[in-house]
Amino acid sequence: MANTIIKRIGELSLGKILGIIYAVIGLIIGVIVSFVTLIAGNIGMGNAIGGPAYLFGAAAIITMPVFYGIMGFVLGLIIAVIYNLIAGFIGGLEIDLETDSKT
Repeated sequence: MANTIIKRIGELSLGKILGIIYAVIGLIIGVIVSFVTLIAGNIGMGNAIGGPAYLFGAAAIITMPVFYGIMGFVLGLIIAVIYNLIAGFIGGLEIDLETDSKT
């Protein structure tokens, strides 16, 4: 096993990766919100809320991934900056890597 130390993380790189991960999470949550809104409307709860509930449910499939993606990107930038500052003082994150001898 080889010890490797991550001394610095590219801020934009982590931002993009977390942005995509959070967008996928937002899509999953958006689908769930849309489904719950549709079910609630069909069992009679939609009458109390009105038609906008259906629009909110449908819009959740689009707005949630966008919102989560933007937030993930911003958080990725912040996390990378904080990590780089801390790693500059105390060193990086040590990880163990093992190379595959078959390739």
